[in-house]
Amino acid sequence: MPTPQHETVVVDGLALAQDLRKQMAEEIGRLQNAGRRAPCLAVVLVGDDPASASYIKGKRRACTRIGMDSREHDLPGTASEAEILDVVTSLNADDGVDGILVQLPLPKGVDANRVAAAVDPAKDVDGLSPTNAGLLFQDEPGLYACTPLGIMEILDRYEVPLEGAHAVVIGRSQIVGKPVSMLLLRRNATVTLCHSRTRDLAAVCRSADVLVAAAGVPRMVAPDWVRPGAAVIDVGVSEVDGELVGDVDFEGVRGIASLVTPHRRGVGPMTITMLLRNTLDAYRRRTGA
Repeated sequence: MPTPQHETVVVDGLALAQDLRKQMAEEIGRLQNAGRRAPCLAVVLVGDDPASASYIKGKRRACTRIGMDSREHDLPGTASEAEILDVVTSLNADDGVDGILVQLPLPKGVDANRVAAAVDPAKDVDGLSPTNAGLLFQDEPGLYACTPLGIMEILDRYEVPLEGAHAVVIGRSQIVGKPVSMLLLRRNATVTLCHSRTRDLAAVCRSADVLVAAAGVPRMVAPDWVRPGAAVIDVGVSEVDGELVGDVDFEGVRGIASLVTPHRRGVGPMTITMLLRNTLDAYRRRTGA
């Protein structure tokens, strides 16, 4: 039997991100016109990893464009865990800093969980501290991981029904899989969280109304894994033969899914945008603005 064909909406995450950043820029402008300081994001970079440096450059540029202050604290790759924690402690105490982001990955021998736990939860704009993870689990307000927030924003802006829907999430990481599962559950979706040990993963995926692929395995989600009319969110980015690809066979899924995110201009632009929004939210809570 031939696969039913659907008109597939391709998400423009960049356009959505730009719209949200414009709104934030306008709000920051109003705050400054009222005599308030701009929100401030502090980024800690350890070592000289080119990908991390490029990512931070993008964050700095995004901050500048919306009128947000950005501070960078660069440490050598030989920095000890204690030295990194000292920088975090100083930023926690700095009343002019609203958001703190410690760029991952950290050098070998440094406990990333310990560093995340040291960040003041009120400034934890990456949403990785145990406190904010607990607030998400308890359905309480907090600062949550940026990529999951971006995914939820996409689903909402494209009016994907979530209440009562079956959402399948592939990947159980602390930064995507687990938190997006909780956010979907909060919206009354029925959530199945899958991973490398899931039996008959393809069959589970075929039952999804909403499928979030965050496994980091190139093109693992084949067309016959997708139920006709499902919304497919591709979080993964991998390099294959010099080409960047996602976790989803994008071209194969077009015509089957009702909505799909491309691996470029999809979820990626929304992640930095949610980092900016978390910083603005942290600023509002800290200053009462």
